[in-house]
Amino acid sequence: MSGTSYDGVDVVAGDFTPDGDTLRLRPLGHRELAYPDDLRAQIGALLPPAATTIEAVCRLDNRLGEVFAEAAAIGVELAGGAVDAVVSHGQTVFHWVEAGRVRGTLQLGAPARVAARVGVPVLHDLRSADVAAGGQGAPLVPAFDALLLDPAAGPRAALNLGGIANLTVVAPGAPVLGYDVGPANALLDAAARRFLDRPCDVDGERAAAGRVHGALLARLLAEPYYAAPPPKSTGKELFHGGYLDAALAALGEPVAADDVLATLTELTARTVADACDRHGVTEVVAAGGGVRNPTLRARLAALGAGRWRLRTTDELGVPAQAKEAYAFALLGWLSWHGLPGAVPSVTGASRAAVLGSWTPAGPPFGAAPATPPRRLVVAD
Repeated sequence: MSGTSYDGVDVVAGDFTPDGDTLRLRPLGHRELAYPDDLRAQIGALLPPAATTIEAVCRLDNRLGEVFAEAAAIGVELAGGAVDAVVSHGQTVFHWVEAGRVRGTLQLGAPARVAARVGVPVLHDLRSADVAAGGQGAPLVPAFDALLLDPAAGPRAALNLGGIANLTVVAPGAPVLGYDVGPANALLDAAARRFLDRPCDVDGERAAAGRVHGALLARLLAEPYYAAPPPKSTGKELFHGGYLDAALAALGEPVAADDVLATLTELTARTVADACDRHGVTEVVAAGGGVRNPTLRARLAALGAGRWRLRTTDELGVPAQAKEAYAFALLGWLSWHGLPGAVPSVTGASRAAVLGSWTPAGPPFGAAPATPPRRLVVAD
């Protein structure tokens, strides 16, 4: 799994065993593979609002395929040397949204290269089937959250803090709800690249040294996306470096780097906390790269104090840094068995879709004939 932060690939291996109406997951390990600096630059140069070429898309697709193939090989090692299938989400480079409706989505990562490397079927392009059914194609992790969190314990939320913050809400007697809240690390990382010449503000140290700039925060909070009702999804086609530059330019006054980072941390914490309060949750179970930012975590905990408790998925047996990858492993297990993975109450789709497209490596879904055919006869 590689998300909107495009900092690297999270690799997991898991063994799923059905037990009546319970599905048991045995985590077999996880690894993180950082993208090299030049690959991050190659991705960034292709993302909107930058212009690109078909040649650049083709080159990046195949280079990413090589990276994901290496990741898949590591996953096979984590599994002890053999797996039934690989799920390769790919790298999202565009999520096409018009007037709140998703018209298409594109992830790169040459799945044939993955299949050639590991020799098992590869599931990819997981979002398009939900989009074709009228859904947002995102978020897809709520299928995992809905099985992991017990709604009988009261309204609870699962929070993923990646490039984008997304929330899943489960409550007794209510359909599962989930949507993209807004930027988590997307704008923070853009600011770190601009002001610090670094890919991120490590541990939120510079944000902790700054002060929230009231006028900048107010301008950022005025973004119409936050007021739009779910289902909704977003990404770096909206929340990118140019978006931040425009907000800063509109102020008409300079803002210190640390204050920008403090303000963006507050933006993420405030929009997430507002969403949690809106749904009346009593507990928030967090995962994703943003969990490693103590400044952001402390601010979230402070905003939720007295209303909801903040914890991480580590307490439920799922490593917070690997949770999204395990969620996509689950989606692969569901698709392998012909079961839907998208949740219509989350994505707004007209039906629950079986997700993904398979790239085979040998005969994945049935034994090959004993004798390969050598000619074709057309029957009357």
